[in-house]
Amino acid sequence: MTPQTELALWIAQPVLQSGVAGAMLWRKSRHKFPRFFNYLLFQIASFLVLFPIFRWGAYEQYFYGYWSYSAINLVLGFMVIYEVFLEILHPYPTLQDLGAVLFQWAALVMLLVAIVVAASSPASIQGPLVQAIVTVQRCVRVVQVGLILFLLVFSRYLGISWRQHSFGIALGFGAYAATELTMFALHASNHASQGLVNFVDLLSCNLAITTWLVYCAGRSIATADTQRVLTSARWEQGLSDLQTVPSSESLIYMFEGMVDRALSRNTAEPQLARAANSEFAAIKSRSAVHTFSQRKSPSNPGLVVAPIPAASAEVSN
Repeated sequence: MTPQTELALWIAQPVLQSGVAGAMLWRKSRHKFPRFFNYLLFQIASFLVLFPIFRWGAYEQYFYGYWSYSAINLVLGFMVIYEVFLEILHPYPTLQDLGAVLFQWAALVMLLVAIVVAASSPASIQGPLVQAIVTVQRCVRVVQVGLILFLLVFSRYLGISWRQHSFGIALGFGAYAATELTMFALHASNHASQGLVNFVDLLSCNLAITTWLVYCAGRSIATADTQRVLTSARWEQGLSDLQTVPSSESLIYMFEGMVDRALSRNTAEPQLARAANSEFAAIKSRSAVHTFSQRKSPSNPGLVVAPIPAASAEVSN
C-alpha cells in the first residue's frame, strides 16, 4: 500500500464520521445513543489533533499522542458497546440489570489483565503501558465480536430487527473487530506484512463507518415475531421471580428459621414425653382389672400388647 492511499483512507474517516453524526442529528437519534455520538465527536477531534502532528510534528509527540488516544478510545468503545447492549434489552429490565452486572465484571477483568500485562511485560521499545493498551484493545475487540454474535443468534428471540440502529452500530463494531483480530493473527504468524495489515485495518474501519452511516440515515424499523418474543418474556419473568424473593426467604432468615425450629422441637419433646407418661398412667389405673400379655401379630412380626381379661386368666388357672 502506498503512503498516499493510506493517507487518503485516513482522511476519509473523519469525513464519514461527520456524516454519521449529521445523520444522527437529522434522525434525532442522538439522545438515544449519546455515548455513540460522543464517540464520533471524539474520533473527529482526535484526527484534528493527530493529523497535524503526524504531518509536521516529531515522532515522539505523535507516539505519545496516538497511544493516549488509543487508551481513551478503548474506554469510549467499551461504553458504546455497553450502551447498545442496554438499548437492545430495554424491554426486559431484569435481563438489562443482569447484562449491566456482566459488563461491569468484564470491565474489571480487562483492567486487571491490563495491570498484570503492564507489570509482567519485559522491557521493550514500546514500553509496558503500550503492551497493556494493546492487550485491553484485543479484549474489547473480542467483546465487540461477541456482541454481534449475540445479536445474530438471539435477534429473533429478543424481537430485534436487522434494520434497527442498534443492530447497525453493533454490526459495524463487530465486523471491524473481527477483521482486526484476524489480521493480527496473520501478522503474528508471519502470513501478512505490516503494510497489508495497515491497509486492511483502515479499509475495514471505513467500511464500518459506512455501515453506521447507512443505518443512521435510514429509519429504524422494529419487527418482532410474537412467538419468539414470548420466549424472552418468559426469561424475563423467571429472572424477575428470582430477583424479587421476599426478604424472609433470604439465606440469613432461612438459617434463623432452622435454628428456631430446632430449639422449639427440643423444648416441645420433654413436654410431649411428660404428657405421654401421664396419659399412660391414667390408662393403667382404669384397666386395673386387666392383665397384659404379649403375642405376635400375623401382620406385624414384632411384639404387640394384647389385653386379656383377668377373669379368664383365673378360670384357666
